[in-house]
Amino acid sequence: MTLCVTVMLLVTGCTKNFEELNTDPNRPKESTPGVMLGQLEYRIVNTTINEGRFFTHQLMQVDAPRSSNNGAGLHRYVVEPGAAVWSNFYRYMTDIEDISYSADSLNEPNYKGIALVYKSWAYSILTDLYGDVPYSEATKGASGNFLAKFDKQSAIYPQLLADLDKASASFVPKALTYGGDMLYNANATNKDPGAAILKWKKFSNSLKLRLLLRLLKRDGELNIAEQINAILTDPANRPVFTSNDDEAIFKYPGTFPYFNPFYNTRQLEWRDGAYFTRFFLDRLNTDQDPRRSVWALKVKKNNIDTFSGIESGYPTSVEYAVGANSSYPDALKTYQGLGVMMTYAEMEFIKAELALRGFNTGSTPKQHYEKGILASMTQWGVTMPSDFTSRPGVLYNESGSFDQQLEQIMLQKYFAYFFVDYQSWFEKRRTGYPVLPRGSGIPAENQFPVRVPYPTYLQSLNPTNLADAVKEMGGDNSNIKVWWDK
Repeated sequence: MTLCVTVMLLVTGCTKNFEELNTDPNRPKESTPGVMLGQLEYRIVNTTINEGRFFTHQLMQVDAPRSSNNGAGLHRYVVEPGAAVWSNFYRYMTDIEDISYSADSLNEPNYKGIALVYKSWAYSILTDLYGDVPYSEATKGASGNFLAKFDKQSAIYPQLLADLDKASASFVPKALTYGGDMLYNANATNKDPGAAILKWKKFSNSLKLRLLLRLLKRDGELNIAEQINAILTDPANRPVFTSNDDEAIFKYPGTFPYFNPFYNTRQLEWRDGAYFTRFFLDRLNTDQDPRRSVWALKVKKNNIDTFSGIESGYPTSVEYAVGANSSYPDALKTYQGLGVMMTYAEMEFIKAELALRGFNTGSTPKQHYEKGILASMTQWGVTMPSDFTSRPGVLYNESGSFDQQLEQIMLQKYFAYFFVDYQSWFEKRRTGYPVLPRGSGIPAENQFPVRVPYPTYLQSLNPTNLADAVKEMGGDNSNIKVWWDK
């Protein structure tokens, strides 16, 4: 009897105040939008700039591998199935939906708007990469739907545009109740959170203008010109980026755990395995572009320090020596401003093209073009020489044909897309610019890719819906154009 009482007392003593003793005072008791937001912002942009560096830069002749003797590689127009962001982005979509759901339940419109911006941005990248993708059923796993259907791109894009309108309309000039915003710092600690929320509003409308430009071929179906004019003529209610202060760039604080994702990248992967191409560097050299000092390393050529590039798409027999050509400086591995999503420079180049196409942007194509170049240099922390836009390779040709002027705009836009996910490739597909030289080692049958094939694992995980999507797309290879590109 005494033993039983003793045991009971011991058990009671061990369990008394158990909840208080085993509660971490630093861990939130419930999930809020603020808890999820910062982690989402950090992880999703890490994914996109990684793809910018290791996918787009090679495909779009920013760089090329030092050695490539197996006949494959993006620089030879070989795109592997499932390359790009499919797995990561769909994982992030659940976080975005959780933020959205939590925002609704807590009546937090600013978090709802932010979730819609991220959702639209991420899905626009997914559908521009693959074409038809899971959308309406993509995050229904909690309700038991693990076999999502693939929505047509023609159905996805109108929803993205509508969601960006909802986002813009939902933002109210007050601090985020639960904090967590690492992009614009619309948190209570900000002395002017309303200004930060305005930047979110500008991001939503700027992103919509990017997507509308991509859909110009579909004007008759979606009233694209009308929607563009609705933004251009109503800056009070539909503001867009108007300075470098507005641009959507995740600034890495350099403190645990929010380091630049390339911080620990080995020299082999970062620098020794790839060099900038001649196409990229030769033009920057000709123009004496000051961004070279931030983007690339100099090497010795004939005892002269210079920026030197290599051929893209070279024959398999070629192998470039280690350290013989320019590659990425280590300073970019800790660069705070590398988390680029959308820039003010891009907005000015969008307006330059729109002005060229006859839209009333308030300025001429030349003025927007020059503002775009200046904005890019400001973004990268260099001073634009006073005569830069008057130099022969940069001077805007106002008397040139439409195509000549568009080519100039798109070339400078291409440079401004340094490290920006896949946008330079999407714009190349849309406009044909910049014109990239075809490497001598690219097999004749390899066409410049216009799409990424679906991940092969979907053949076992979601075979029926995958088969339906492939049939709808007309095939599943890198030569199949997406809806807006047809």
